[in-house]
Amino acid sequence: MPESSTAPVAPDRTAGAAVPRAVFLDLDNTIIAGSSALAFARPFARAGLIDRATVLRGAWAQLLLVLAGADASTMDTLRRRMVLVCQGWEVARVRAIVAETLQEIVGPLVYPEAVRLIEHHRAQGAEIVLLSASGLEVVEPIAELVGITRFRATRMHIEDGRYAGEIAFYCYGEGKAVAAREIAEELGLDLARCAAYTDSITDLSLLEAVGQPSVVNPDRELRAIARERGWPVLAFVRAASRRDRLFRLRDRLSDRFAAGARSGDDAGRATEGTGEDTGGAGAGGPWRDPALLGAAAVGGVLAALVAGAAVARSARGGR
Repeated sequence: MPESSTAPVAPDRTAGAAVPRAVFLDLDNTIIAGSSALAFARPFARAGLIDRATVLRGAWAQLLLVLAGADASTMDTLRRRMVLVCQGWEVARVRAIVAETLQEIVGPLVYPEAVRLIEHHRAQGAEIVLLSASGLEVVEPIAELVGITRFRATRMHIEDGRYAGEIAFYCYGEGKAVAAREIAEELGLDLARCAAYTDSITDLSLLEAVGQPSVVNPDRELRAIARERGWPVLAFVRAASRRDRLFRLRDRLSDRFAAGARSGDDAGRATEGTGEDTGGAGAGGPWRDPALLGAAAVGGVLAALVAGAAVARSARGGR
């Protein structure tokens, strides 16, 4: 399916689709490049809320999410770690840090295509709703930054002005679909006449709940489902972004893997009954197998990142 990076018009599911009454937007990798929660890791570290090791673990987790996508187990692990890390933080201090660094940290991460998409749907009269698994104290100012007044985010239990170590509402997975249904009921809207945009397979229930689902920079599993169901696939890109180059690499590998699987199936059918053995890798032999090429390429990316970090440390040590 062709992809668009400009989103000049709403990518309706069918040519005759009605203008959506409400549009539900994911935040991470849909409106902004990367994770909104992890984006503030460095200012949180400077403020003494987290240590360097936590920052590095967060960066590593984000890299894996970009390359491999997020499944329920991965996201549940990240949720538990988030709760443990944040327990005891002063909510007012978190809000202050986010407010002070919002333009510096988040401003450059906003996809211009996402802003145009929001403006387009707003001009059509649609209600714009932001749904994010990140914490309310992070999501609320980002929503204001991009001009969205209605949103749902993960809410933590708070005691005496501090995070108590428990989640009151997790706006993730089925939680996003629940939030969309609640908002639609509040506004008197039919979800069949609403649209949704997201990048992650974990938001499949949200996409299935609306009449006009679209995917943005999708992970591998969601990309495959979008192809099967004929959902629009949008590619949002920031100039000179290493993260976006990783997205493009991931998508190319996914495309090659899908094409290789199809050609392998075709070759298998063509040689059926002939006694020929393709070795499971198609006509090009095992070293043309997209799965192997993909693994090698991802390994190369990781190796390059590690080497780059080592060079940087060496350069600092030589000063």
